[in-house]
Amino acid sequence: MAGDDRLHCRPHGFTAARTVETPDELWVCEHPPVYTLGLAGKAEHRLIDNGIPLVKIDRGGQITYHGPGQVVIYLMLDLDRRELGVREFVSLIEQAIIDLLADNGVPARRREGAPGVYVDQDKVEAKIAALGLRVRKNGCYHGLSLNVDMNLSPFSAINPCGYAGMAVTQTRDKGMSLSPTQVAQALVGHLTRQLEQA
Repeated sequence: MAGDDRLHCRPHGFTAARTVETPDELWVCEHPPVYTLGLAGKAEHRLIDNGIPLVKIDRGGQITYHGPGQVVIYLMLDLDRRELGVREFVSLIEQAIIDLLADNGVPARRREGAPGVYVDQDKVEAKIAALGLRVRKNGCYHGLSLNVDMNLSPFSAINPCGYAGMAVTQTRDKGMSLSPTQVAQALVGHLTRQLEQA
């Protein structure tokens, strides 16, 4: 779904209202500059106040940044109906991102104990995609963010995902020329395939 249709909708409201007949949806959007802090997030991971708003939300994980040029996908799924556990679902999401990057010549990997997708950048490991989920009444909401073609400097004001000094990169800096819209379309395809195979 287009981001404009869903920017003012609340994922938890959709999940609370869903029934066993409610179809699963993927909401694709792009956010204005904002930091989000998960349920267990620690405020000290925001290192400086640079004027970008901070919003506390009901997903897992620590602090991250969202902004123009980043693909955000909310995965509004009934995990029970799909017979998916949370760990299996996280792995599925990560694999879809890894496959998308591999299609474009970018090797990527998971990191044990730190959900998301990572690549090599200037001889260090850098995070290119973040995950933050919440499951309520077996309905998953929130999802993933993939850095595509954005201003990365706001990440320097935080400990990304709670990790001090973690490097962050984007698909453009890895040589991918796809626009955010093209990346979103391709990633939805990979996510759909992973879900169909699960």
